[in-house]
Order: sequence, then structure tokens, then C-alpha cells
Amino acid sequence: MGAWSGFGITFRTMFRKSFTQGYPEKGKERLVAPRFHGRHQLNRWPDGLEKCVGCELCSWACPADAIYVEGADNTEEERYSPGERYGRVYQINYLRCILCGMCIEACPTRALTMTNEFKLADETRESLIYDKDRLLAPLLPGMEQPPHPRRLGDDEDDYFLGLPPSNQLDERGVVVAARAAANNWTGVAK
Repeated sequence: MGAWSGFGITFRTMFRKSFTQGYPEKGKERLVAPRFHGRHQLNRWPDGLEKCVGCELCSWACPADAIYVEGADNTEEERYSPGERYGRVYQINYLRCILCGMCIEACPTRALTMTNEFKLADETRESLIYDKDRLLAPLLPGMEQPPHPRRLGDDEDDYFLGLPPSNQLDERGVVVAARAAANNWTGVAK
């Protein structure tokens, strides 16, 4: 009886219905939690300009040394971000990245976030080094491909608060209320 007692667990589990996820054939269903940290994304302002200012804090914060940033100065003719600088070269090496999220915490402009995308496998090592073009968020309706001048707000404060110009009404027609609320929030009187 001793030899057959070891097969008890095997025989009990052999006839249970197994749970099988249909991956990758049914790869469209949500396999991860909404807060899952996956592939990085460089975000844009509502007018299409990049949020990255090329400060390189994400690169310094990365424990795996997987991020390379090279900043450059904006000019009035070629403006890629609303600030003085922008990230001219931005690369993330996913062969080294450990998806820890420390770069996200270090970013002062919230330019870098992480998506839920986790399918990063590829056939060559070179294709796992993502450059700026692959990391930038897609342009949404109403956005314009940089370089171009800032489109929102009368001044820098209005731009970063996302307020429309004072002579324009938003979709609800309440520019004055939004501007007054923003002035109270920042402590600036206009």
C-alpha cells in the first residue's frame, strides 16, 4: 500500500478541470492589473509638445543604467517642449531595464510613465533598445507634430495649467471661472 499512497495526489488532480489562459491566441483580454508597470511612454502636452525637458534625472535614478538622455536647447523656430530644453536623444535599453519605476518617480514634469504593455520580446537585441520615436505617446486629435510654438494660454502659467487663451471659451464656456480657480490655486492675482 505504501507505493500506491504516493499516487493519491496524482490521481486526485488528474481528473480536475484545468485553468488555461489562451495566451497568445487570445492576447487581447486584460492579463495584468491596471497599475502594472510595463513599457515606458513619453507623454505630450495637449498641443502636442513633449513633456520631457531633457533634465536627465530619470537616467540618474535608474539603478540598472538603462536610460540614456541627451538634452538640447529649444529655439523659437524649433520648439519641441514648452521649456528651455528638450530631450533630443532618449533611449531605454530593455535588455537592462528591471521595470522598477524609479525613473517615473524622479521625473519632475511627469513626462515619463509606464503603460500596461508587457510584450517586449523581439528577435534581435538592437530592437530592444527603444528610442524616442518608439517611446513617444501617439498624437491625439487636436495635437500638432513638433516642432511648433506653444499653442495654449496667454502666458507660461496658463500653459502649464492647461487654460485656454483668455479670448477663447472652452467647451463649456467658463474660461473666467477656470482662470479664477487657477489664480486662487497658485496664489497669483491677474
